[in-house]
Amino acid sequence: MNQTLPSYTSGTSKTPLLGMTIGEMLDRTADKYPDTEALVCLHQDIRWTYKEFLEKVNEAARAFLAIGVKRGDRVGIWAPNRYEWTVTQFATAKVGAILVNINPAYGMHELEYAMNLAGISVLVTADSFKASDYRKTLYDLAPELKAGTPGKIKAQRLSDLRAVINLDTEKHAGMWSWNEFTGFAGDVSQEEVDKVQSQLQFDDPINIQFTSGTTGSPKGATLTHHNILNNGFFVGESQVLTEKDRLVIPVPLYHCFGMVMGNLGCITHGSTMIYPGEGFEPKAVLQAVHQEKATALYGVPTMFIAELAEPEFESYDLSTLRTGIMAGSICPAEVMKKVNGKMNMKEVQIAYGMTETSPVSTQTSSLDPFEKQVTTVGRTQPHLETKIVDPATGNVLPRGEIGELCTRGYSVMLKYWNNEEKTREAIDSAGWMHTEDLATMDEEGYVQIVGRIKDMVIRGGENIYPKEVEEFLYTHPSIEEVQVTGVPDDKYGEELVAWIKLRPDAAPVDADGLMAFCKGKIAHFKIPRNYKFVDEFPMTVTGKIQKFKMREISIEEMGLR
Repeated sequence: MNQTLPSYTSGTSKTPLLGMTIGEMLDRTADKYPDTEALVCLHQDIRWTYKEFLEKVNEAARAFLAIGVKRGDRVGIWAPNRYEWTVTQFATAKVGAILVNINPAYGMHELEYAMNLAGISVLVTADSFKASDYRKTLYDLAPELKAGTPGKIKAQRLSDLRAVINLDTEKHAGMWSWNEFTGFAGDVSQEEVDKVQSQLQFDDPINIQFTSGTTGSPKGATLTHHNILNNGFFVGESQVLTEKDRLVIPVPLYHCFGMVMGNLGCITHGSTMIYPGEGFEPKAVLQAVHQEKATALYGVPTMFIAELAEPEFESYDLSTLRTGIMAGSICPAEVMKKVNGKMNMKEVQIAYGMTETSPVSTQTSSLDPFEKQVTTVGRTQPHLETKIVDPATGNVLPRGEIGELCTRGYSVMLKYWNNEEKTREAIDSAGWMHTEDLATMDEEGYVQIVGRIKDMVIRGGENIYPKEVEEFLYTHPSIEEVQVTGVPDDKYGEELVAWIKLRPDAAPVDADGLMAFCKGKIAHFKIPRNYKFVDEFPMTVTGKIQKFKMREISIEEMGLR
């Protein structure tokens, strides 16, 4: 009987999972490769071997203990890519504090929500980044800082916060500078750090990453040492990383792509982490590859497109490149051809996942046929399981049928922080994480993402949930009703369009006014660039708004393909 296989695969492997904490892993790697470069931060002129990097991490770990940070405390980090970000990542892991990643693009409204949800007691923050003035935002949110004693802050709107560490070289009211903070290391011995580290368990929560919910409020995906250390390790294994590899990381560290696939991928293999700048600049990335003789490069497709379009592209020597990861959205075939040829990345791989799964669940291999590399997100990662189910019944579908992609295994988060209800909705009783992504699985086990159950928009690799943007726009006094959807965009893949119904008696407002209203309050990538003022919305007979029709109308009216 010729029966179709079910849409289920498990990733087999002869390589066992790592049963240790992040701190232990770093100690082992530094012991094995003391003189190999660990971190090169070009914009800060930092170049440290593993031995030197471990010393800096241990110094910060001692300082965290000195200021009273204990196992399980939440330490927030709100900064772009800098060496202090990575030192904080590993130092908090060594003392068992939970690092809370805050998106560098967050405005005051989002920062307040995230800090209070996670109960952040210590915040490590940059002074500013691009158009964001972090110090001003914090003083506006917690005016008590200005007259407060560093380390003894009491703020009405941030009730858990007691200390702020500012990465600026200058001293600011109510805050410690990074140098002041690391100066406290002298009050604590290395033996104390080692003792705390020895008591940690690899299943302890160590990281909270915010993922925007369709309910409109970000949820805190709570990840363990075991989750992210192993995911970084197996992503690196797939690329065959070794201590001779040098990885350029232009993706943000606040995201799993940077801190897990990048930093932990390197640390587990003795490879070198290279940061070309605080944020993404195509020229700086190419310069970093050229200068540092990089063997690997990460990015979302839009980053690779920008690098290939750089006017002086031909002047950079990219011959040392071999591998890397492209994630965030499917790579167009023409781009993949250029990345393989012009950038010499013959072994570049596509990875798919979500924050809640640490993040990677499926990955292509350098041995996969070209067609699979540009049409699929690869096959199930080692030690993980994938199934595709009927969203209505939960039953596993035959191969080739469209359904919801689910993941199970070591990578699935512990929970959403302080949100049992949403945790139960996401992870079922059998331990499957429901991704809300629609996918198919072919006869060989390759997965293709075909859409989303909900109407999430992916703009330049950033996931945007229209509901969150809508809830914010509803706070505008002139808006009666708002619906946000995505439309195709050549540069970012997708861009937002907001359909606005104004109150009959409202003060007039236009697109520029609405963009100004959003600026600084929500992340820049969530601000809709297109607006359509309407009297009504396309509806079903039962009164539900049809977003797919809004999308179709917008595409036609805007002359998009």
